[in-house]
Amino acid sequence: MTAAWRWFVLLAALIAGMSLPPSGSASEPSIHIRSADIVTNGDSYVLDAAFQIDLGETLEEALHRGLTLHFVTEFEVLYERWYLLNLWNKSVASFEQRYRLSFNALTRQYRFTSGSLTRNVESLAEALNMMARIKARPIASKEDIEPGVAYVAQLRLRLDSSQLPKPFQLSSIGSKSWNVSSDWYRWTFRP
Repeated sequence: MTAAWRWFVLLAALIAGMSLPPSGSASEPSIHIRSADIVTNGDSYVLDAAFQIDLGETLEEALHRGLTLHFVTEFEVLYERWYLLNLWNKSVASFEQRYRLSFNALTRQYRFTSGSLTRNVESLAEALNMMARIKARPIASKEDIEPGVAYVAQLRLRLDSSQLPKPFQLSSIGSKSWNVSSDWYRWTFRP
């Protein structure tokens, strides 16, 4: 066996070993929607929602090493047009809310940013708790939504992997640790 052949076999074994899942019991990240509801508030409709967020070991380690994690909440109210086979539904109201979560190793604090609001907190649980609640978020005025008509609302929260640095975007392809998202939570809303 030649030296070049040995190097080739060694390289192939290393690549095969790197593609295997780790043998440890690393916790997988998850996002679940615990509740979501649309209620009236004066002359508008508002969204109240609660999530359960677990970053998992990989995302927590990346956060502690200085990586900023970007999350997106996506919400939409649809008027389903059954006569068009629900292919061209009308969007009545929608929004995207972006969050940033980072860790400052010098002060040992987490920084949570939502729009123009920035807060520094002591624990990761506190930062995740701020992201896990949507309270009285205006979605539409009463003029935009017809009373007595059935609408479908859908909501999800996900890690925005397009905001990760390019090397992490490549490693996120096909990785459960980097593709954390809740399923679309859908419910019927009738004002």
